[in-house]
Amino acid sequence: MNKTEVQSPAEAMIYIVDDDSSVRASLQDLLASVGLASMAFGSAREFMDATRPDAPACLILDVRMPGLSGLDFQQQMTHLDIQIPVVFITAHGDIPMSVKAMKAGALEFLTKPFREQDLLDAIGQGLDHDRERRKAAALMNELKCRHDALTDGEREVMALVVSGLLNKQVAAQLGLSEVTVKVRRGSLMRKMNADSLATLVKMSEKLKDAGGS
Repeated sequence: MNKTEVQSPAEAMIYIVDDDSSVRASLQDLLASVGLASMAFGSAREFMDATRPDAPACLILDVRMPGLSGLDFQQQMTHLDIQIPVVFITAHGDIPMSVKAMKAGALEFLTKPFREQDLLDAIGQGLDHDRERRKAAALMNELKCRHDALTDGEREVMALVVSGLLNKQVAAQLGLSEVTVKVRRGSLMRKMNADSLATLVKMSEKLKDAGGS
């Protein structure tokens, strides 16, 4: 069978959690055949206890396992802030089970035996999602760092400027000269790397949504 290679950087990692060692081995062989690195675990607890590389990832998760089931672990992932995309596989799936998994955010729910290409397609989608999430998180972290670099005075000016006040109004509210407000405003625009007031407003909204301002 010809398998389409999943386009991914070398550092991408696919995690497999399945209590059947033969399934783990066959999945790792499949992933290796298309150039994907993987780590396999016999239980959700082993996965949680493992040191995982900081890389784009996707999780292949068996539904029914002794101890913590795949569906229960999916719920725990939310509480533990493990944001890896999940592809479920099972030999005993039913519609209510698949609906529950998909509602909780699973990318795909595949019933054994499934086509290898269907699994690879789902993994490719998962890696794309995780790359986008990681990219957005990196941009937000950079934005927070810029905001943290502002002085208290610059943050005060920024909060009032993005609320729609003119320099003169900001000066009156803070008890400063208009010149001082202009200086602080110019400095904070440079530090935030904002080329316009509209851009600064968008940055401020993102920080508020993230709880950073």
